[in-house]
Amino acid sequence: GRLFSVISEARVILCKYYDYCKKQKGLDTTPSGSATLPLRPPCERHSSHKSSVCSRSYFVVVMVFFHVYIINVIALLFYVHYSSGQEDATRSRDAPGSDQPRPESRRPPSKAEFQRDVSLTRIEGIRVGHVQRVSLVPGKVHEMRTLSMKPLLFEIPGFLSEDECRVVMQLAQLKGLMESQLMVQDGQEELAKELNLSPEEIFNLLDINQDGQLQLHEILTHSRVRDGIWLTPENLREIYAGLNADKDGNGLLSLEEFRLLNNDAFQRFLLQRGVKRSQLVRNSRHTWLYQGKGAHQVLQDIKTRVTRLTRLPPILVDLSEPLQVVRYEEGGHYHAHHDSGPVYPETGCTHTRLAANTSTPFETSCRYITVLFYLNSVEGGGETAFPVADNRTYDEVSLIQNDVDLLDTRRNCDKSNLRVKPTKGTAVFWYNYLSDGRGWVGEQDEYAVHGGCVVTKGIKWIANKWINIDPDYQRQARYQQLVSQQPEDEVTWFMQL
Repeated sequence: GRLFSVISEARVILCKYYDYCKKQKGLDTTPSGSATLPLRPPCERHSSHKSSVCSRSYFVVVMVFFHVYIINVIALLFYVHYSSGQEDATRSRDAPGSDQPRPESRRPPSKAEFQRDVSLTRIEGIRVGHVQRVSLVPGKVHEMRTLSMKPLLFEIPGFLSEDECRVVMQLAQLKGLMESQLMVQDGQEELAKELNLSPEEIFNLLDINQDGQLQLHEILTHSRVRDGIWLTPENLREIYAGLNADKDGNGLLSLEEFRLLNNDAFQRFLLQRGVKRSQLVRNSRHTWLYQGKGAHQVLQDIKTRVTRLTRLPPILVDLSEPLQVVRYEEGGHYHAHHDSGPVYPETGCTHTRLAANTSTPFETSCRYITVLFYLNSVEGGGETAFPVADNRTYDEVSLIQNDVDLLDTRRNCDKSNLRVKPTKGTAVFWYNYLSDGRGWVGEQDEYAVHGGCVVTKGIKWIANKWINIDPDYQRQARYQQLVSQQPEDEVTWFMQL
């Protein structure tokens, strides 16, 4: 349409030009040969005739420029059309279409499948040390510094005021804090029987590198995850000796040696021997603070600020876990871990399990983002350590080498690639998952493993705000639709924790 309008306008101009020239030619001489215009001297008439805009040569030049102009216009219009087509295609994939229902409308879709009409904003780190200015509260600008690219990790000094830190700690104490981890749990043998796993299947499950032998780090990983006990290589050798498990004394367990062990042998040995709190995966106390309607204004303000910081839709923040407040006494720690596990087809998310169409054998918390607040400045220790931040590669097996365990925050915090010193009011936040390339949650970021270094002097107070998003878009959408259909006062999420 734009092309035809340009050509039409050009044709009108040419027609007017042609009519003008005809009139000029008709005015020069009449049928009787007498001039209709006032007479001029011969030389002047001759000069005027040569420079006339109606001369043949001038007409040829005009026609040439006209065709060149038309060709350029056509080329430009084709380029604009092609470029806009590409942008529209990209926008239709990554952003909601104009004819698609917006999430704010909270109307169920007309089809069985929900339309991908939400794209998660992901902040760019640019490079380590890069500083961005962000507006989180009216009349104030915060600086956000990139601490690492793997994981994508940021630090925001002064995120909380001194009064806000005090209020959060007081509210946590008023509600009461509980032990973050109980001692050795029972029931593992019954669970194994329920799954009906043979010794060979358990052995293959533990044999990470599938070399036919269980190495120290493979047994340690299993014990830490299953029992919540942080054994060192030295502890494990003591257990081997006590159970007479390693017959050949090579520090490895073969399938034949593993068959001789009862499934709960390690756990029973530890119960008889006794377990100290320093041997647990974490040694702290915590509580949960509700941030929804009716909560203390400081808690609501923090949630609003987190929404602005992460640039995510408010509904995703509203439907996430409450604020967790944690207190570490002197000697307290939290060994390196991931805040959320990898999500496989057979894995479900804790927060969307009610909306899942099928039951799943495994669940994880699906914490897309972690925002950690330091509520006080610690006198000694207590740093947040990222052992493999910005490593060129990640290999789980290499985390424990030559009896040096990078995940051990009591012994080897100084060997971590990155440590963040706890400073009152400062916040750090990072992504626990990568992007799927289409604006949603992708695979787990293995570099996001982190832990709390042992507090050597004083007390450490922190708070965690996790934003839960299911990597399965359909499950997340069904969950949000389910919640939207409930009365506001009946919507509960972790309120009983």
